[in-house]
Amino acid sequence: MTAASTTLRGVLVAFAGYAVFAFSDASIKALHGTIPAFQVAFIGAVLSMSALPFIKGPGDSWLDIFATTNRPLWMARFAAGAAGSIASIIAFTKLPMAEAFCLLFLLPSVVTILSVIFLKEDVRWQRWAAVIVGFLGVLVVLRPGFRELSVGHLAATIGAVAAGVAIVILRALGPAEKRLSLYGASLLGTLIVSGVLMLSEIVVPTPQQWVFLTGYGLLGAAGNVMLMTAARLAPATLVATPQYSQMIWAIAFGYLFFNDHVDLPMAFGIVLIICSGLLTLIRERKRHVPLPAAVASGDAQSPLATTPAEGDAPAPGR
Repeated sequence: MTAASTTLRGVLVAFAGYAVFAFSDASIKALHGTIPAFQVAFIGAVLSMSALPFIKGPGDSWLDIFATTNRPLWMARFAAGAAGSIASIIAFTKLPMAEAFCLLFLLPSVVTILSVIFLKEDVRWQRWAAVIVGFLGVLVVLRPGFRELSVGHLAATIGAVAAGVAIVILRALGPAEKRLSLYGASLLGTLIVSGVLMLSEIVVPTPQQWVFLTGYGLLGAAGNVMLMTAARLAPATLVATPQYSQMIWAIAFGYLFFNDHVDLPMAFGIVLIICSGLLTLIRERKRHVPLPAAVASGDAQSPLATTPAEGDAPAPGR
């Protein structure tokens, strides 16, 4: 198989993976808030454990889930994973899907800002311009002062920041940290934090609700595995860029199933946010740093999926 055909396969697998993530997020929306967010996060994390055998490397031990080269950063990823998962679930429950995606797609801008503060990265005017364009897009979508903002908007913002923190931690830890440890930190964070918080209110799901809960957890796990497969076949930028196809799925799901509508200002804001993200991805590729992929997944694991693990073979064209 030629390098070009292998790369094409990787891109197609990436598109499919992001579609799977969109279906996973739509499963949250389909619950219409009937199951508490903490309980949804806990069940989703339990089902996400199905991805562990695919993440475990040949020389890895299952105890590597808890192992790390830097315990404080591992704990920070633990907390960020829990916050990101719970906040994203609340966002998709409270907001139209397209609007939730708009705020979550601020992730590249958040990563740029956090990288300057904590990693002391040299950020030039092109990346700052992308950040400004992204925030302008959000202002156009939200129109503060002209429409009421809700807890869903706050939750989506927290989800973007939490995912940004997770990516900055990923960069700080470097390639020596095992993917099983990185995945385990976020997974355990969601399991433990949401498991404790849900004890105050537990709802017994109906058979139909179980279908949506299972879809959320298993599809999220499948999406991560697909993106890791794509990252082995194609360059990271080509795998990360199709994430914006999720916006098409969000608009389609919202219109067909959830009675959501996208007006002209929101459409313009969406275009600005997508342009901002694409500009950032281009700049990140030139700097050869881990790319913020699949930013709108509720399970907060997907930024890890397109980052090659230690020992992974480089994709064609890198």
